[in-house]
Amino acid sequence: MGRGGKQSLVKETEQERRREPERREKVKCYRVEKQIMGRRKIEIKMVRDSSSRQVTFSKRRTGLFKKANELATLCAAQIAIIVFSPGGKPFSFGHPNVESVARRFLNLEKKPKVSIGSNVDSQREARLEKLNNQLNDMLKQLQFKRKTGEMLEKAMKSKGLKSKPVDELTLDELQKLKGELEELREKLRGCVTEMEASSSLLLLAKKPIDEKNE
Repeated sequence: MGRGGKQSLVKETEQERRREPERREKVKCYRVEKQIMGRRKIEIKMVRDSSSRQVTFSKRRTGLFKKANELATLCAAQIAIIVFSPGGKPFSFGHPNVESVARRFLNLEKKPKVSIGSNVDSQREARLEKLNNQLNDMLKQLQFKRKTGEMLEKAMKSKGLKSKPVDELTLDELQKLKGELEELREKLRGCVTEMEASSSLLLLAKKPIDEKNE
């Protein structure tokens, strides 16, 4: 290489050396700008353009499934995700699979949540209901006996038989008393039927309320 060539090479090397700080500064600025652009938050709102919305859906869906897979792998979690695209096409991800996770979730929803406190309250309510039913039965029996006595007394009084002992009654009076007693029996039978019907209606009216409270 001649003297002129050497001088030219030295000159180019000197120029490159002088440009090096400028080049490094440009690279540094580019990296900073890229970092800032990467950290910039994207406003979360609906994408109006249908094509852009479909692209966004595909990217976000992939990211969502990726994060779900990482969670299942790292934590041995059971996961089920179902999403529908803007066009209505379903996509799913599940670990171990969507069906088993969904079935487990539905079975948990069907099981009643029972605590110790609620169990004690249920037993107390059942006992109170039993005692209340017994009291109602006793009141109905008392009411029945009272009504029977009133009707019998009224029947005997209407025939003038109240003050007479049975063994002093004549045959005609006994026949009349028999007819009155038979009539009284029919009335009592009607009263019993009416009381049973009222009791049944009360239970039917109470049952929907109890079921609603449950």
